[in-house]
Amino acid sequence: MTHSQFTSQTTALKTEIAKAIVGQHQVVDHVLQAIFAGGHCLMVGVPGLAKTLLVSTLSKALHLSFKRVQFTPDLMPTDITGSEIIQEGEDGRRHFTFIKGPLFANFVLADEINRTPPKTQAALLEAMQEHRVTVANKTYDLEEPFFVLATQNPVEQEGTYTLPEAQQDRFMYFITVDYPERAEELEVIARTTSRAKPDVKPIFNAADLIAAQAMVRDVPIASHLLAFALDFVRATRRQRGAEGDLAPDFVKQYVEWGAGPRAAQYLVLGAKARALMAGRTHVTAEDIRAVAHPVLSHRIILNFAGTAAGIKVGDLINKLLQTVKVTEA
Repeated sequence: MTHSQFTSQTTALKTEIAKAIVGQHQVVDHVLQAIFAGGHCLMVGVPGLAKTLLVSTLSKALHLSFKRVQFTPDLMPTDITGSEIIQEGEDGRRHFTFIKGPLFANFVLADEINRTPPKTQAALLEAMQEHRVTVANKTYDLEEPFFVLATQNPVEQEGTYTLPEAQQDRFMYFITVDYPERAEELEVIARTTSRAKPDVKPIFNAADLIAAQAMVRDVPIASHLLAFALDFVRATRRQRGAEGDLAPDFVKQYVEWGAGPRAAQYLVLGAKARALMAGRTHVTAEDIRAVAHPVLSHRIILNFAGTAAGIKVGDLINKLLQTVKVTEA
């Protein structure tokens, strides 16, 4: 696959997605960036904003398998990873057979991940990190490519299990899905109350997507932009480093914990995916700035002063975008 083929196929992919998804262009772009970069997404939005439809539409347009798991308080790890059951063979002997769980799909929608206990959350997150599961001391590789989109409902928090910060860090992007514009919502109502069904055609296949993920990693990035991504992440930390304190005063005042090393890695990978999707063969500073919010929104923890003052992480990231400058090579 060449760069021009990737760009044209990505444009066609967005066209197919638009047959089912009205608006939400930035959300679609961010999800595609994460997919092409080989990462996972944590998506927050109230019910009814087409989060499930987005993932199922993507699986059709990418010609990949799709499974949806509704996370509940009684869900056990083996309910998603699979389990071994005893079966009787033709010879009358009993033996164990592994029955695959819903994680054995290319696209997995983990709906309301914060409604299931930590041990089941941990089983999912282990699969995300390792791309394999372990059941009864046996390891099973998951299908490639493998992508998880987990959702959280920001409205109702009673009886939920908040994802620890260390586990949230395994998600490349934190994506907020907002209400559609009036014209878009009118189009949604018109589409969903008629008999017409979108005919989404496959654009990529598994081999194409794996090749695209390799291509993203091959996109060159200048050394001063690598340094910019690192400086941006280090500026979120109030702790003094060996090379001096990079954090501005508002970070020292309102932030308890800043972003870890994964943040800089994902800033670079997200920027590379964005550049390639735009038809460019190199990364710009604007690419890094454009992915700062989805990469850092779940990696910056406010302290009591920040919470009491009503500071929003998004506003803090905007301030950092104005404060941290690129040092030219």
